[in-house]
Amino acid sequence: MVTRKSVTGRFGSAAAGMLAAARQRRLDRARLNERQLRLEESAIRREALRHQQRMHWELLTRAIDDPSLAEVIDTYDKSIPAARRRQFLYANAWYTYLYHCHRAGLLDREELYRILREFFQSPVFREYWDASEHMRASLNEASEEARLGRMVDGLVQDLDEADTDEWWVVGTPPTD
Repeated sequence: MVTRKSVTGRFGSAAAGMLAAARQRRLDRARLNERQLRLEESAIRREALRHQQRMHWELLTRAIDDPSLAEVIDTYDKSIPAARRRQFLYANAWYTYLYHCHRAGLLDREELYRILREFFQSPVFREYWDASEHMRASLNEASEEARLGRMVDGLVQDLDEADTDEWWVVGTPPTD
């Protein structure tokens, strides 16, 4: 009987080890499948964002090219001349492009800040930013777009208060 118990014990240990290994393989496969699904979902989201950006540009280009179409989306003060409002639409296209570059991970917040610091050297871009304040006010305050808008508002304030003509050193770029 002692021999029997010993043999059974060894087989039992081996079986338990095989079951544990099989369970671990199932868990590993499940984790791998879950990771693959997350990666596929991420790829689909990136493609949707690229498509959305292309559509935004296409629609905005039509509005810039055709003033009658621009009236559909033009929420700027009507006392601003039509030519300037079209420039605002173009400035919005640039800002949106940079925003999407940031969202896609092509620009971190520091790089975006540095690029926008240069854009704000243009009086038209600054005027666009001021004229679009009401649009930013309607954003969900917790959204990434609203947070970036506040970052840019701070940049504009720093540029306005700067005591130097060396605009490229004004402000403190955020670090991610």
